[in-house]
Amino acid sequence: MPEFLLHTIWLNGLFRDFPQTTTDGRKLEVIDPGNHNMDAGPDFSAAQIRMDGVVLVGNVEIHVKSSDWVKHGHHQDAAYDTVILHVVKEADKEIFNSRGEKIAQCELKYPEDPQFLDALLANRKWLCAREWEQEDARIDNWKHTLLQDRMMRKCAAIDQLMLLTHNAWNEAFYVTLAHNFGFHTNSLPFELMAKQTPLNYLMKHRSSVFQLEAILFGQSGLLTAETATDDYSLRLWKEYCFLQKKFNLVPINGSMWKMGRMRPQNFPHLRIAQFAKLIHQSELLLSEIIQTDDLKKLRACFSVVPSDYWQTHYRFGAEVPPAAETAAPKGTIGKSAVDVLIINTAVPYKYAWGRAHGDKTLRENAFRLLDTIPAEKNHIISQWRTLGVRIRSAADSQAFIHLYQEYCIRQRCLNCDVGYQIFTPSEQK
Repeated sequence: MPEFLLHTIWLNGLFRDFPQTTTDGRKLEVIDPGNHNMDAGPDFSAAQIRMDGVVLVGNVEIHVKSSDWVKHGHHQDAAYDTVILHVVKEADKEIFNSRGEKIAQCELKYPEDPQFLDALLANRKWLCAREWEQEDARIDNWKHTLLQDRMMRKCAAIDQLMLLTHNAWNEAFYVTLAHNFGFHTNSLPFELMAKQTPLNYLMKHRSSVFQLEAILFGQSGLLTAETATDDYSLRLWKEYCFLQKKFNLVPINGSMWKMGRMRPQNFPHLRIAQFAKLIHQSELLLSEIIQTDDLKKLRACFSVVPSDYWQTHYRFGAEVPPAAETAAPKGTIGKSAVDVLIINTAVPYKYAWGRAHGDKTLRENAFRLLDTIPAEKNHIISQWRTLGVRIRSAADSQAFIHLYQEYCIRQRCLNCDVGYQIFTPSEQK
């Protein structure tokens, strides 16, 4: 059972027709379930309960299992010392607060009819979609909050890279760009390859696409003595062996790359070739991005045509099939893929730069840029559109991706502004 359902049942008093007791046999009466807490700390505050005739006022925490109390670290957090009752579906262990005091628990009894529980979940979905259709000021404000939260999450990742690179903006940008060139499926090996290959080594050979390819393919682990099967890949391998000794390079494990059920234009070999060409043609790409607010110019920054070999091949020795060649002529990055790179790389760095340098205009321009980019196309956005939610731009799609990842799949409906309006009794709002 999702924890969300227990929250809903408790908040709406759907348990009142059932006698409640604590796990040690004391009679329990819920006078007031309390106020739902939207911030950190116990789930419900100012709850009133009567336990064996004694009225207690305090906080209530809800979990699916008692052991979640320890799993979430509440036994070491003084903020949870005010909890007077732990409400669970299954009491699988005794729990204690940070002072070592035992906390009363209740295995909540409620209508366990599967149809009733399914109805709660189903109603949540269609009621949620109906609320989003209103598109009033409250909805707009919540979408903007979600977008800001997602941007700050991306800025936090940039901050971590800045620490790792000793505040080298270009190096951090290079690692983020590599990560996003993996387009989710191969993001991890792409990022590790970049971290194993310092940007300054690539800059020394930026004038030669061939040498850039040799370094990157060698570092990716995809180019080896065994995989070099034709004249071009053999020349790349020979060049890499020379540059590897020159820079004392260590490649990543090539088995990390995923290629199953993948279209030729998405193969990691072609993406690496595109990445090499991007580095070749853009010495100061981050500077260009920060100074450019025009979407057409930004798209031009990321639109590259790889070297001649990769216009007819998608891996070493494998030519692009005719059908795939029509879908991705000359190995260029598709327009939608370019937009994804702008959304996940250019926009966050524009915002992070403005945040670091106190430039409010730059931060606002980053959000405005998202309004000009079409909404992303992925399984998350498809689900929202199936529910009838209108998603018009990348600003919307980023907000709804964040909503799905941070609230929907985590069953945090009562922490969502829309879910809170649906599932909270009117007298408690």
